Amino acid sequence: MIKCLILEDEKPAQEVLQNYIDKTPFIDCIGIYESGLDITQEQLQQADILFLDIQLPELSGLSYLKTIVNPPKVIVTTAYSDYAVDAFEENVLDYLVKPFSYERFFKAITRARSQLQVDHKETDTSLYLYADKTIYKITIDDILYLKAEVDYVKVVTKEKAILILDSLRNWEEKLFNSNFIRIHRSYIINIDKIDKIYGNQVFISDEILPIGKVFKDDFFKRIGYSS
Repeated sequence: MIKCLILEDEKPAQEVLQNYIDKTPFIDCIGIYESGLDITQEQLQQADILFLDIQLPELSGLSYLKTIVNPPKVIVTTAYSDYAVDAFEENVLDYLVKPFSYERFFKAITRARSQLQVDHKETDTSLYLYADKTIYKITIDDILYLKAEVDYVKVVTKEKAILILDSLRNWEEKLFNSNFIRIHRSYIINIDKIDKIYGNQVFISDEILPIGKVFKDDFFKRIGYSS
């Protein structure tokens, strides 16, 4: 379970974040504060993520962040877009401009979860995907392939296809150490799910997927085939 802290001085914004956290099955809020001066070092050490507002009384969010040694992952939540450059210079993970949707929140939090798993060398193969106001839990091994759909990615398993707001490049990075490979500008496939390869096509389940020229050599090298 991911533990988070909220540093936000506006009650409505606190309530929105708490509501979003309550809807998300893998995150728990361990404290809500209006000033960074009230957060103890022990609480910071317990937290995996800090939701950080910028406009705060006494000490601004970014000024507070500069005082923390080994801070948790930071997701900025603010009504102002002007501070984005300064925030990313402090290595924040994401920058959410109010009002932000649950979908945008979920994208940020799943990105944080992925980074935390890498940092902690965890082997959890479960994924949580948000689509159609529903959170779906799947395992990486169940994925047959992924297809780019303009600003969305279709995640296809044997049982279902889930269309999520994301990019194929993000998924390429997320699945880098898994048994997946990009075979086309629009497709990433699970190598274990290949039924056969014929010409420049891959057959997976009932689907026929193209192999792009740019990706062909790397793909055949990955599966140990040389023509």
